[in-house]
Formats: sequence, structure tokens, C-alpha cells
Amino acid sequence: MLWGIGLRLFTTFLITAMAACIHAVSSSAELGQIIFYRSAFALIPICLYMLIRQEWPTALRTQRPGLHVTRSLLGAFSMGLSFLSLAYLPVANAQSLSFLAPVLSLPLAAMLLGEHLPRSVILATIIGFVGVIILLWDALQSPSTDAVVGVLAGLGFALTMSFVRVHTKTMTATESSSTIAFYFALVASLVGLATLPFGWSVLTSADWALLILAGLIGGIGHIASNEAVARAPVSTLAPYDFTGLIWALGFDILLFTAWPSTTSLLGAAIITGAALLVTFASIRSKPKIEKAITLGALK
Repeated sequence: MLWGIGLRLFTTFLITAMAACIHAVSSSAELGQIIFYRSAFALIPICLYMLIRQEWPTALRTQRPGLHVTRSLLGAFSMGLSFLSLAYLPVANAQSLSFLAPVLSLPLAAMLLGEHLPRSVILATIIGFVGVIILLWDALQSPSTDAVVGVLAGLGFALTMSFVRVHTKTMTATESSSTIAFYFALVASLVGLATLPFGWSVLTSADWALLILAGLIGGIGHIASNEAVARAPVSTLAPYDFTGLIWALGFDILLFTAWPSTTSLLGAAIITGAALLVTFASIRSKPKIEKAITLGALK
């Protein structure tokens, strides 16, 4: 149990560190370029993990290739929105907006999969969007193009990721998490590579280091997440995901000297509270609803 909690905390740190790498390199590299290298280098630890678990090459066989394509394309689009949000917003703000994904996943699961929707989830959804308004209050009072793009991309990421989570849930009956992760990274790499004719930036050694690190960290984060779930119940691990906001605030302050405003902190706290409310509601509800909050690709 303690190993599982430790691995989930480690996962949260890795994913937030990956977001910080993307934020740092976004001013130098093109969006498609970032998507390609983030996904391509993630294949290295994912493939090594499959070898260690003796799943290679059997895990590459799939009964639902069409679902892998649609899920991966939607995931790549969602990833692009996430990276766009990180390019224009502080890491903590973008991280807070991403917490809306589990808040939106359960209403979507109710609409698309016919699952029961507790009143607490409806309340959490409303609270979450109030938190978004407060989080972005300063930007809304004196809106800039960058802030508007970042906010819209962050909200778009939360919405599309909620679809990705529900889509992933429909695949888990026949597909392993390693198979889903491998084909997502592969398809996302191809999507990023397709932007090469539109022009990629010339990268410095520091840019290369950040992109390689982001890819490796993303892949290792997926592995750590799998191992955490193998050692502890999902319901026990879910609340620890929100420690990512602490890491995000730390990266903003220490690496980017971006101090959060009082309204930003209040909004982030409200969004986190809404996401926690959904998490605990899913724990008390049916197991398949609980899965809807936790399944899905890492960024």
C-alpha cells in the first residue's frame, strides 16, 4: 500500500516536471515539434517496460485497431491543447485547468455510457467552473491575447481529455494499458511529424535536453502510474494526484519566478476541491464510475 502511494506521488511529480519542461521550451520550439519529441522519446521507456514485463511483442497485437487510431488522434489533439495552455499560462494555472478533466469525465460517462450521476458530481462541476473564473479573474479584467489563448486551450484540454478518458474506458476490456500507451505515443509522434513541412525551429542544446527529458519523463510517469495501481486501490491513490498543484507552484516560483496572485491561489484551491469532491463521490459510487476518473493517457 505504502509503495503504491509513494509511486503515485512520484508519478505526479514526474508529470508536473514534464509540464515544466514543456513550458520552458515552448518559446523556442513549434507545437508540432514538441508533440513529436515528447511522444517519440516516451516510446523508449514504454518499450523497455514492455520488455521487462515480457509483453513484447505480444502487447502490440490488438483486437481493436480502429479504436486505437481514434483514441490516439483525440489524445494527440488533447495533448496539443495542453501544451498550448502551458505555452501561455504559468504551470500552476495550466495544471489547475487540467483538474477539470476528471470533473467533466463523470458527466460524460453518464451521458455516453448511461452511468448514474450523483448530485455531488453536478455540484462539483458547478464549483469547478466557478473556480476557473476566479483563477483567471486577473486575466479577464485586463485580457491579453496570450492569456485568452492559454485559457481557451486549457479548457479545451480539460474537455477533450474527459472524452479521452471515457473512450479509453471502453477499450480496457480487451486492451492492456501498455498497448494503449504504445499506440498513443506512436500515433501522436506521427501527428507531430506531419507538421514538419510547415517549418520546425532550429533547436539549441538546452532545447534538445528539455524535449528529450519531457519525453522520457512522460514515459516513465506512465510506467510509475501502472505500478502504483498494481500496489494500491485506485480509490486510495486518486486524491494524491492533486499534489501536482504543489509541485506546479514550486516550479513556477523556483524556475520561472512567477509568483501566483491571491485570486489565482483561491481559484486553484476551489478547482482542486471540486475535483476532490468528484473523486470521493466516485469512491462511494459504482466501481465503473470510479474508473472513469482515473483511466486515460498521461499528457
